[in-house]
Amino acid sequence: MLQQPETKYRPFTPVPLVDRQWPSLTLTTPPIWMSTDLRDGNQALFEPMNTERKMRMFRTLCDIGFKEIEVAFPSASQTDFDFVRELIEGRHIPDDVTIEVLTQAREHLIRRTMESVRGARRAIVHVYNATSKPFRDVVFNMSKAEVVTMAVSSVQLIKQLAAEQPETEWLLEYSPETFSATELEFALAICNAVTAEWGATPDNKVILNLPTTVEVASPNVYADQIEWMHRNLARRDSVILSLHPHNDRGTAVASAELGVMAGADRVEGCLFGNGERTGNVDIVTLALNLYTQGVAPGLDFSDINAIARTVEHCNQLPIHPRHPYVGDLVFTAFSGSHQDAIKKGFAAQQPDACWNVPYLPIDPADLGRSYDSVIRINSQSGKGGIAYLLETEYGIVMPRRLQVEFSGVVQRHTDRHGGEMSAADIWQLFSKTYLQSEQAVRYVEHHLYEHDKAQGIRLVIEVDGVSHIVKGEGNGPIDAAVHALQKVGIQIQVRSFEERSIASSYNAGDARACAFIEIANDGISNECFGAALDSNIVTASIQALISAVNRLADVQVSISRQRQEA
Repeated sequence: MLQQPETKYRPFTPVPLVDRQWPSLTLTTPPIWMSTDLRDGNQALFEPMNTERKMRMFRTLCDIGFKEIEVAFPSASQTDFDFVRELIEGRHIPDDVTIEVLTQAREHLIRRTMESVRGARRAIVHVYNATSKPFRDVVFNMSKAEVVTMAVSSVQLIKQLAAEQPETEWLLEYSPETFSATELEFALAICNAVTAEWGATPDNKVILNLPTTVEVASPNVYADQIEWMHRNLARRDSVILSLHPHNDRGTAVASAELGVMAGADRVEGCLFGNGERTGNVDIVTLALNLYTQGVAPGLDFSDINAIARTVEHCNQLPIHPRHPYVGDLVFTAFSGSHQDAIKKGFAAQQPDACWNVPYLPIDPADLGRSYDSVIRINSQSGKGGIAYLLETEYGIVMPRRLQVEFSGVVQRHTDRHGGEMSAADIWQLFSKTYLQSEQAVRYVEHHLYEHDKAQGIRLVIEVDGVSHIVKGEGNGPIDAAVHALQKVGIQIQVRSFEERSIASSYNAGDARACAFIEIANDGISNECFGAALDSNIVTASIQALISAVNRLADVQVSISRQRQEA
């Protein structure tokens, strides 16, 4: 049983702000966005990103539209230091993107950090030290004056080292770590000391980042803290006021939204909220919350599935199926009453009218999502148990998005033919749909080879009965096969790939491996899966790719026919 909380925990003291303005304000413009996926998000991973995943994440962030990206904690590891050097020396940084690097307020770490960004066109140096009483008394054993000196002397050193590298445009960011648990008067004093030491002006602004390093109070208290600082900071016209909310109380998104209402200019966070403990604030949710209120967020999430798959690959973490806006099931209705309301809403929605479909706060098409997954069956509807039957009877463990896709195939079948489907019926339909479908492109054979540290493939296929031998190279067999298919005009993107082993006791022939591939191309707004079974996982993977290609072509024909009928 839980202890009596009043004997163990103290309520947070409210901010003395009787004339607060933020509750009556409305967000009308987006903040400056700063992604810390490559730093704060990366350091929270069980297995931090390697260079390939870091570079893929960086390019994705640039494509989304981030203009400020915290790329590393370069003094923390040689890997981080080398990644910053590769970004600069390899000229990977777009002209309109500013990289940011983080350092503690310690001399040797600052020097190492400044060295890492040598030669950059423009860089933000983000220095921090903790300021709350538990850190002063327990961790540092320092007085308030000593903590201020730590911050100011660090700024002096950064200013000196920046002057020695005039080829770079330098911006200073300072964070009083644990701000939300720091006495406001002291937070104000140390921030004012930092801006004074840097010589902040309207043309040379300092970023003051006020984090909820650990959430200790409700979002309205954080908003009060931000408004108080916003009103009382010296040189406010020379400051970019920034937020860095964490999610310990599960209210980081609310804290960020209210904090911007309270006067903040900038928000730091991660795509989908990855980070230490319960995570950083979720920038995707923040941005799309603005979007649903008619405010252009300045970030492009029009292909949210591709972004989600990239983030899952880079972080090696799954996105929850009920995650706002992007989860695999957020546009899926199981309830009969929900299904009925959504169907009626779609029927009534006019193309040029404001969005007004029940249960759907955003148009899935705006995120590159299709309507196919909105209405689907489950065990409660009398046609469900599809995934369960395939797994228990045949050993086929489908990825979640394939479950959604295939349930639509089953639903269309039962709507057309009526009656219930047995496990054998479902297996037969699965085989016909993914494993034995009529094929415009037919796999014949393949041979792998190595070429210049790349994987090469010699692929023999038949296209409409005509034999072709095509070659391709990539970072693996699937990537090589994708490039080979381009030689016959098949332009596709692989969105996800999964493989499974199948026990021989299941009635699926002698196959021991099952591969699933999800692909898309520019000619269709949603993705298609392919699947294949084979004793060799590479062969199964190539055959699954061909299966997906054929299914994508079938879906395109179906969509074209529907448009003609409309």
